[in-house]
Amino acid sequence: MEDSGSSAAGGFFTQKTPILGQKLFIIIIATIVLVLAAFALILLFLRSRSSRQRRIGVNHSSGLVPLVFSEREADQTQPKSEMKKVFVIGGLDAESESTMQSESSSTDGLGSSGFSMRELQIATNQFSSQNVIGEGGYGIVYRGVLQDGSVVAVKNLLNNKGQAEKEFTVEVEAIGKVKHKNLVSLLGYCAEGAQRLLVYEYIDNGNLEQWLHGNVGPVSPLTWEIRMKIAIGTARGLAYLHEGLEPKVVHRDVKSSNILLDRKWNPKVSDFGLAKLLGPEKSYVTTRVMGTFGYVSPDYASTGMLNEGSDVYSFGILLMEIITGRSPVDYSRPPGEMNLVDWFKGMVSSRRSEEITDPLMAVPPPPRALKRILLLCLRCIDLDAIKRPKMGQIVHMLEADEFPFRVVSERQSSFFFPTLYIR
Repeated sequence: MEDSGSSAAGGFFTQKTPILGQKLFIIIIATIVLVLAAFALILLFLRSRSSRQRRIGVNHSSGLVPLVFSEREADQTQPKSEMKKVFVIGGLDAESESTMQSESSSTDGLGSSGFSMRELQIATNQFSSQNVIGEGGYGIVYRGVLQDGSVVAVKNLLNNKGQAEKEFTVEVEAIGKVKHKNLVSLLGYCAEGAQRLLVYEYIDNGNLEQWLHGNVGPVSPLTWEIRMKIAIGTARGLAYLHEGLEPKVVHRDVKSSNILLDRKWNPKVSDFGLAKLLGPEKSYVTTRVMGTFGYVSPDYASTGMLNEGSDVYSFGILLMEIITGRSPVDYSRPPGEMNLVDWFKGMVSSRRSEEITDPLMAVPPPPRALKRILLLCLRCIDLDAIKRPKMGQIVHMLEADEFPFRVVSERQSSFFFPTLYIR
């Protein structure tokens, strides 16, 4: 009887089916294989999507927020006073060293607050791709809305390695206290497990690069007056970093995409991911060359010796960009115009300054004001870093244009611009 039952069962599974004339057991096996394969593909897709959300891009345009400051170890089971804290400045290179000494690694003075991962997940709708507003060298930026209704920018940072906790804490404490109307503010941070996120104020009018080089129509909304307002505000922010803090902060990545704009065209310098501190006893710090191609000063690029003069050179390139509407390097232009600096110098030496300004400006600037700014650009990019003006001096030179009836003697002009002066 058992042999008969086994034979019947075997006969049932070996019967041919209408599906391509295949036997039943083959169809069953094929179905199981297909189900398992589909399940594996779904898992692979979910893992890939999760990885993509944490992926960090190459250092090109950094989007709409900066990349700085602090994080904390978030073991909520420990009392707050005993909670271990780890601070990271996004993007600092492995051999970076602290430029100031501290007897304590306490972070109580840091003006930021902690956010939970759950809070930021809710704020960004689970880090939805629809909320991505930027992707830069150190993370992905999301627009978020907190429970109180305030809009923020949330940066998902790359894990940073090779730095001691104390070194991070010292640098974070110095930069975290920075408060200036022309610098983007850090609002808080989150560190849970391997996740590192920073929360910044949200600036709702994009960045300068988008307004200079994006599709803005036949006439740019950036008038000469607005461009000078942006230049002066940016210079004030950098001057505060260089001259209003101790130790001073060298930004190291001044460029148009890192200048955020509000609805009234007020600029805010962002992206301190490459920032370095310079103590009072040091005139420079030697570090791995970092920055964005086209903005890095030749002296820093060749020696690795970084100081405020490096930011001044980058600001000079930025100022040229504001005036001309051209990128620092543009391979789509004719050979003699690809490099902004070379083209700019050639135009000034040929006394063709009226052809330098952005053609999208409906109203050209006053000739005298233009000449002053052109000469300031040349001062900022002087190959001799010692001859470059300080950012505080640059602020005064830019603000002089706000007083068009001010008389500047030839002697005064040649003091500011020793090579070329205004007649």
